[in-house]
Amino acid sequence: MANIKAYGILVFVMLIWGINVPAVKYLTSNASPITMTSLRIFIAAIVVFIILFSLGIVRRLTRTEWKYVLIGSLLNVVLHHSLMSIGVSKTTSANASLIIGTGPILTAVLGTLLLKNLPTIIQWIGFIIGMLGIVVAVIFTGGETALLSAGDAFVFFSIFSQVFSFIIISKASKTMDPRLLTAYMFLIGSFTLAVLSLLLEPSGFKELPYSNLQFWAVLIGSGAIATALGHMLYNNTIPQVGAAKSSIFINLNTLFALIGSAILLGEPITVIHWISLTLIIFGVLLGSGALEHFIQYRRRELK
Repeated sequence: MANIKAYGILVFVMLIWGINVPAVKYLTSNASPITMTSLRIFIAAIVVFIILFSLGIVRRLTRTEWKYVLIGSLLNVVLHHSLMSIGVSKTTSANASLIIGTGPILTAVLGTLLLKNLPTIIQWIGFIIGMLGIVVAVIFTGGETALLSAGDAFVFFSIFSQVFSFIIISKASKTMDPRLLTAYMFLIGSFTLAVLSLLLEPSGFKELPYSNLQFWAVLIGSGAIATALGHMLYNNTIPQVGAAKSSIFINLNTLFALIGSAILLGEPITVIHWISLTLIIFGVLLGSGALEHFIQYRRRELK
């Protein structure tokens, strides 16, 4: 029963994260990407701190923990969210959704490499299939250029920076609650993004659509629900499900994002997008080690 509840929570998180992709696309079309992102992450930080204060989890951090927070906020908030916002503003929401779907493959392969454990042959095959899924989406839906656009590259490097942050977060989580780590990373990251926006987008805050109620509703919803609530639920649920099974659920994020792009933004979802999604799903199952984990589990069950 506990697992069913955890699975239901994961499906809900993947739904709000999927819808958040076209939401960010909408926000970046109405405001400067980095300026908007600093506000969105600040809203998320406030919401998370309010929840953690009510739970009595907020406390002072040690010097070592602050080091993890600073590095984590740089990788997981400043680089990840700023590159994602800039990338989504320069490519389609559908393409961004597919590239985001390769996150579990990159996490598994880069994680094993950084830990000096070579990925298995099956994981390498999954990595290649997943990357092929991106190539198919970009080349055959890229219009006349048929090349990787700047936006697609920004989204890819956004996922890349997030993967590296997971290693820092996993180390920090040994001494502090991951929800508290997330709150501090959001807070530090939002202020850093605000400073960057003043340097890179001098008129960003002046040009915000202050009279556009729909923009502010989407911004608050994205920050409070998708970013704050989504990350807290995800961090609490993954330990119950396991890393391998969580990789399978990430595919729902991509699927919901594609559907959301079509319904909310009216973007055309072609056969090529579905072929790409299929390749990425197979890539995630192989590259994340989920298939190997399932096979080993079945063998133990049959003994």
